[in-house]
Amino acid sequence: MHIDIRRFASLISWVVSPVVVAPAAYLFIVLYGYRGEPRALSWFYVLFASATVAPMMLIYGLKKIGKVSDYNITFREQRFLPLLVLVGVNVIGYEFMKQMGSPRFLSGILLFNAVNTVFILLVTLQWKISIHLFSLASSIALVYLQFGTPMLWLLLFVPLLMWSRVYLKAHNFMQTLVGSMIGFFLMFAELKWWLAL
Repeated sequence: MHIDIRRFASLISWVVSPVVVAPAAYLFIVLYGYRGEPRALSWFYVLFASATVAPMMLIYGLKKIGKVSDYNITFREQRFLPLLVLVGVNVIGYEFMKQMGSPRFLSGILLFNAVNTVFILLVTLQWKISIHLFSLASSIALVYLQFGTPMLWLLLFVPLLMWSRVYLKAHNFMQTLVGSMIGFFLMFAELKWWLAL
């Protein structure tokens, strides 16, 4: 059976993309980590709006007016504006979560999404880090923090996505490796510190 490798790599890149992976992690965390909480779905909606709805609408709008050339924002120079807007979106989401009395873990997700987006934004001024890998690895760090060591099997998706992004020539190997390593360890360290306060 013939397999179109490029199509397969593209499928992986879309399925394991930030707007899919992050909300899947949030839904899993909220449904299983906070089951029985009457406001659990409301907390998820804020996370979902910040991680998926806002970025998708923003990128669609920027593509429509020609500010970005494609939905993956392949060119480093085009990433500054959307990343800057997403910092604001996550800060607003964090404030919403605080007002809704969400658990510190959940509000911390949005706070450090904003902080980490600033980090990516600064890196982007000089270098093109893989946001796909950063998002996947940081999402795995969240699930690991919430549910423990058994969730580390999810790291198997990291080399698969790395291969996909490199094969599609969206990134080189180092851009994917650095994105995944910093994404995991930064989110892990930040939330461990946040929860210990």
